[in-house]
Amino acid sequence: MAEQGTSIAGLSFEKALEELEQVVTRLERNDVPLEESLTLFARGAALRDHCEEKLKAAEARVAEITQGLDGTVRARPVEIP
Repeated sequence: MAEQGTSIAGLSFEKALEELEQVVTRLERNDVPLEESLTLFARGAALRDHCEEKLKAAEARVAEITQGLDGTVRARPVEIP
């Protein structure tokens, strides 16, 4: 698992999801002290939010794929804030 203080913003969807799965696994074991559990829970929530944002961005890009009148498929770049 990535270091607790590692920035989430720079993680790819896959890396963030992998770390989120590790956080959930640790929390499910019920052998983590309360304070560490709270820290893990907060990190997990941030990872979940990051993954959701990455998915929304991907969905927006997919939504921009259009089919022209001539039947060709074109993709238009989209700026995601």
